[in-house]
Amino acid sequence: MRTFTDWVLRHRMVVGLTWLVVAVAGGALAPTTLDRLSYEFALPGQPAYETNIDIAKEFGGGGGTTDPLVVIVRGDEAQSGAVAIARSVEEAVDGTRTVTASAPGGQALTSADGQVSAAILYPPVTPGPEPYAAAQPQIEGVLAGFDAQAQNGADADLETDLTGFLLLAEGGGEGDRGVLVEVLLGGIGALVVLVLVFGSFLAGIPLLVAAVSILGTYLALLGLTGVTDVSFVVQYLVALIGLGVAIDYSLLVVTRWREERARGRDNDDAVRVAMQTAGTSVLFSGITVAISLAALIVVPLPFLRSIGLGGLLIPLLSVATSVTLVPALLSALGPRLQWPRKTPSSGRSRFWASVARAVLRRRWLTIIGSTALLLALAAPVAGLTLGSPQLDGLASDAPASTAATAAIDAGVPAGVLRPVEVLTASTDAGPLAEDLRRLDGVAAVAAPTEGWTTSGSGPGQSLMQVWFADDPASANGRDTLDQVRMTAAEAGARVGGSPAEDADFVSAVYGNVVWVVLAVVLVTFLLLARALRSFWLPVKALLLNVISIGAAYGVTVLIWQWGFGSELLFGQPATGVITTWVPIAAFAFLFGLSMDYEVFILSRIREAYDELGDVEGTDRAVVDGIAHTGRLVTSAALILFLAFIALSTVPAVEVKILATTLAIGIAIDALVVRGLLAPALVGVMGRANWTLPKVWAKLLRVSP
Repeated sequence: MRTFTDWVLRHRMVVGLTWLVVAVAGGALAPTTLDRLSYEFALPGQPAYETNIDIAKEFGGGGGTTDPLVVIVRGDEAQSGAVAIARSVEEAVDGTRTVTASAPGGQALTSADGQVSAAILYPPVTPGPEPYAAAQPQIEGVLAGFDAQAQNGADADLETDLTGFLLLAEGGGEGDRGVLVEVLLGGIGALVVLVLVFGSFLAGIPLLVAAVSILGTYLALLGLTGVTDVSFVVQYLVALIGLGVAIDYSLLVVTRWREERARGRDNDDAVRVAMQTAGTSVLFSGITVAISLAALIVVPLPFLRSIGLGGLLIPLLSVATSVTLVPALLSALGPRLQWPRKTPSSGRSRFWASVARAVLRRRWLTIIGSTALLLALAAPVAGLTLGSPQLDGLASDAPASTAATAAIDAGVPAGVLRPVEVLTASTDAGPLAEDLRRLDGVAAVAAPTEGWTTSGSGPGQSLMQVWFADDPASANGRDTLDQVRMTAAEAGARVGGSPAEDADFVSAVYGNVVWVVLAVVLVTFLLLARALRSFWLPVKALLLNVISIGAAYGVTVLIWQWGFGSELLFGQPATGVITTWVPIAAFAFLFGLSMDYEVFILSRIREAYDELGDVEGTDRAVVDGIAHTGRLVTSAALILFLAFIALSTVPAVEVKILATTLAIGIAIDALVVRGLLAPALVGVMGRANWTLPKVWAKLLRVSP
């Protein structure tokens, strides 16, 4: 690292200009990058997904991969109004597949009192954040014309509303507003924290480095989109996790530089020492985060693989800017940026030194209390349920939400918003339809004829819709889905629709997740063992990570699945489930980010132990390490926490759930795990912390 730093300092102008070009190019091409992001959730090889693709190919519309739009009609002649609207939409939007209460078996779409009726619409989809972006304005035009006729006297009592699961999941139709608002919120929070930490213009260096890192990551992301599809979720992760990680890494280096300056070193010498110590920690931390994100790359789903690949760019670019641009800026401008706080800080916090001493005086009590707290927070994980949000959890004051709620309250089946579609290998679907209607939980089975059957050289196919009495995301809905799939399989039919895809998603992602996690843990252990020259410190760090992530999962279940605080914090009811992809994505990010703080702390404790020697012991090293890193880790965690709070303002519910998990995980890890439990365990382990068996030392090529 010293040789590399010397090269950076000799060529600091070249380094600065290079990153300037990268930032300008990344900013100029950012709109192109965002336009190339994918909004598909493909599950290749999974039965429901493949069935949905065949449905879309044979019958048009969005197929089962995309939930339909639903028109709710209210009034005395609601059913005839819904039928008329469906016919008008078919004429206005070519290729639209519809089903109404007039279809065989479709009477459930009209309430018992005849005052509410629904028309299910499957218009053609378009690529992008809103699959019905092209068709929806045309459908709204049809509804506007129908409402105008009603106001002029014909069907004067009829009212119409457009709803659908997609509209509800987007926050009642808010849609995708882009990432700029969230970045501004996260950046303002970070600036406040950095000003409090530095009290000078040095606060600008981490923010500048973060901006360059984010723009550089977007530029690299543009190249990645030329090779593979990249999920739209990555834009939020790059902007906000990139903001936090880049600031954390540069903050570590700048803080150590300021500490060395306080000890009397000249500017460039202080930069070299900071890079040899903090810079090395940054390098190992970045590699650790990258390894944890590699867990997503091996998942057999393009959507999660793209998040892993895009996420990998975050630590790589953050490390690159922190070990090149930061030393170049400090060498050129560091002393002048210390205004108005002229006196360099020693970096040692009296508060955190006293915390460490208090923890060590009561180490066993701290271990027992902290562990009990974390296990209590993690306990709700036992009731974790994965799936798409339940309809109750998407309720809002938006017209799309109130219309859907009113229709369900009037007796229209809840499953109408997320139908299960059954594709038969025969044009005669009657016998199977009767079998499905007899199943518990099935409200109705519609078997339309026009546009819902195909015939060719073979026996032809028929498509049916199955509407559940309960929300498909509920426990009863999942049980009903299992019965439908079993009954359909016995008849040689296939089952599609988004509820079936959810079930396949869970089995595809989590079926072999244990082996993926074990592989990440093993590689991380080897890296930490080499960096810390210890066997038990990496073991302890990994165990703490598992407990910390478990606690984050548990609190997320409490808030979003069980509803404790969802109304207070987010202004909406509980979703009843946790979005299928959130736990694996949260694990990949939290595992790496939490290990960041562990590396920061343990590296400083190890450095102090090496300086003090075995005579003064582990306790002094723990106090010194926590005194120098406690404020740093807390500030870094606060910046990331604020970034995730900003992320939680995104309208999409699944992003809110992910942001909640990440924010809680970072807070628990920084305050409870690294602030209390980690130093207490290091104190208890004593000399065992610093031992590395000869076999491992030989394997890792380090001195024991």
